[in-house]
Amino acid sequence: MAAVDSFYLLYREIARSCNCYIEALALVGAWYTARKSITVVCDFYSLIRLHFIPRLVSRADLIKQYGRWAVVSGATDGIGRAYAEELASRGLNIVLISRSQEKLQMVAKDIADTYKVETDIIVADFSSGREIYDMIREALQDRDIGILVNNVGVFYPYPQYFTQVSEDTLWDIVNVNIAAASLMVHIVLPGMVERKKGAIVTISSGSCCKPTPQLAAFSASKAYLDHFSRALQYEYASKGIFVQSLIPFYVATNVATPGSFLHKCPWLVPSPKVYAHHAVSTLGISKRTTGYWSHSIQDPSGDARLFHHVCLMDPGLFVPSLVNLMKRLHPDIPLLPFVNQGFVGRHSEIMCLCFHSLCPPVLVAACVSATRW
Repeated sequence: MAAVDSFYLLYREIARSCNCYIEALALVGAWYTARKSITVVCDFYSLIRLHFIPRLVSRADLIKQYGRWAVVSGATDGIGRAYAEELASRGLNIVLISRSQEKLQMVAKDIADTYKVETDIIVADFSSGREIYDMIREALQDRDIGILVNNVGVFYPYPQYFTQVSEDTLWDIVNVNIAAASLMVHIVLPGMVERKKGAIVTISSGSCCKPTPQLAAFSASKAYLDHFSRALQYEYASKGIFVQSLIPFYVATNVATPGSFLHKCPWLVPSPKVYAHHAVSTLGISKRTTGYWSHSIQDPSGDARLFHHVCLMDPGLFVPSLVNLMKRLHPDIPLLPFVNQGFVGRHSEIMCLCFHSLCPPVLVAACVSATRW
């Protein structure tokens, strides 16, 4: 009993001597909690302001704000076509650029008949290099180009180590993903500056947010587009030009298998039409956005950063859980290459890759050396 009393007295003395430290730690904890709470509130407000409030008010007059014509590259499929249709629904005339004349004519006719606007086509293969741009410049020189949408891009046939990627594919990535956007801006921007109005939308990718193993050149090219757009915004905002970097995550294009997980979760993986409708509503509001509300939650540099901080505190707890989740959602995708490809121990990188693609492609890129998806 005496020993217990002695221990209790010792404990009280220690507690009394450490009281100031406990109070200091309590203040630090309160400050940290308040800071994180304010961050959550601000991020939630930004999400509502950008993705929901614009849909409740009247749509902006894009013709008056930017100009009568819009130019869309890579406009025959996916996001490019959906974006062109959304702009046409708002009354803009559309110039479609792609390499397939047959597809261009079909899409141009469909847009003209549906939305009663003028359309024009330019057949150009951006992988051909610099010789195509004189023709494009000539075709656009007499038009009041108000909006340029840089959508054209190429992708790996499947995730590969960099040395396994062919030189032809690397040149296509340079010519199509990087040079095309740069030179298209160089063609239309002088006219916008002269008229003191215009918008440039460059469609990057969620893979630009983090280094993406086995998609190294592709993700690097998309990071270039993101930085290029942000730098242009700083250069030309004072001249009346709005430049937006659009960073979509996974969109259920025609490559997605009907009945797959992608089609079961439209709130997470929207169709191109739904994505374009949301993305156009952010034009003139946000200079860098994912374009869709659930993609903003997935963005590690945006609304999802708190989740990332929590996960990276104990990656060993979260990584296996995410891998098991992906196994249940995609039993057809082998995840053993996680071990075989030497990713064990690199939990923080795997965590980022997993989370900023709860949709499968980036996870597949990290886990699978060669598989069809």
